[in-house]
Amino acid sequence: MNLWGGRFESPADETFARFNRSFDVDKRLFRFDVLASRGHCEGLRAAGVLSDEEATAISGALEAMLTRADSDARFFDGTDAEDVHTFIEAKLIEGLGETGRKIHTGRSRNDQVSTAFRMWLRAELALIEELVRALQGALVDVAEAHAATVLPGYTHLQRAQPVSFAHWCLAYFEMLARDRERISEAARRTNVMPLGSAALAGTSYPVDREAVAQSLGFAGVSKNSLDAVSDRDFAVDAVGACSLVMMHLSRFAEDVIVYSSVEFGLLRLGDAVSTGSSLMPQKKNPDALELIRGKSARVFGHHAALLALMKGLPLAYNKDMQEDKEAVFDAVDTVAESLRVAAIVVSHMEPDPARCMESATNGYLNATELADYLVAKGVPFRTAHD
Repeated sequence: MNLWGGRFESPADETFARFNRSFDVDKRLFRFDVLASRGHCEGLRAAGVLSDEEATAISGALEAMLTRADSDARFFDGTDAEDVHTFIEAKLIEGLGETGRKIHTGRSRNDQVSTAFRMWLRAELALIEELVRALQGALVDVAEAHAATVLPGYTHLQRAQPVSFAHWCLAYFEMLARDRERISEAARRTNVMPLGSAALAGTSYPVDREAVAQSLGFAGVSKNSLDAVSDRDFAVDAVGACSLVMMHLSRFAEDVIVYSSVEFGLLRLGDAVSTGSSLMPQKKNPDALELIRGKSARVFGHHAALLALMKGLPLAYNKDMQEDKEAVFDAVDTVAESLRVAAIVVSHMEPDPARCMESATNGYLNATELADYLVAKGVPFRTAHD
């Protein structure tokens, strides 16, 4: 089944049909598209477009779909639906006949897709914020456990001044705090409902958009239908925030990789987050951290891809935008898994206090303090520095 085709006299070319199909990607939006469809159904009921009997039947069928999807691993198998939105409507028509054909009244796939996408992303951003918070907690725990440990601080990867291990840990805490702010801001901009914008010019049906938005947990509704159906700023925002999380995780990974090397020896990594060599029996490799560092490039690439995807699109919706979901899905998955692994790494690393102290007390790391001492005795700082 297609949601279009009335004016067409012949079927689409099979190769093009496969090229056009997005079900295998966007079926991930299933739950949120069903929930949004229920909200739309209630909006149509309140507007008098659907009778109570019709709306109750549609809402019940949608609820049954959710239950079936949760209990039947093969629920999506064998479908030739173009996308998840087609799949859901086809299931409604299969079960309800002509009543099922009424669910798409007053909406387009353009506003339908954007609504489900925003609902999915809203939930994922809440999860990512919790994972960032958990990593912050792990950093605080290890900082408190080793608050008395002193290690060399570096600039230009040269020993600079002594700092506490806790101070080093809390530098990453601060980066993650900014990440949480950005994620929260991205979530706020995502939490706007475009449903009711239809294809591009809104709908003539008297649906109370604010009431539908409230039922779906949105903070408000979009104000311009042309913008609403063609807006993917929220997706670019979210992946941009994810990119900064990954940049910070990559910096953390680099620090720990360097500090845990034999040459530095400041940190020890546990076996739980390390691997060995298939050839060299003595090796212990920081693969968890190297993977985090490597996967950051993947998320950066998705951010650049989304910007390139959107940069030349005229108003309003264009099919190019079908390509947004793979980038966002993979970016969100990658940052979530990287945060989980980073928290495990933090719980399986510990400083070597003796080696840290030795490194911090060799190489004139207190030279700045000596210059400051001389300043306190009346020597001009530049003279003291010399």
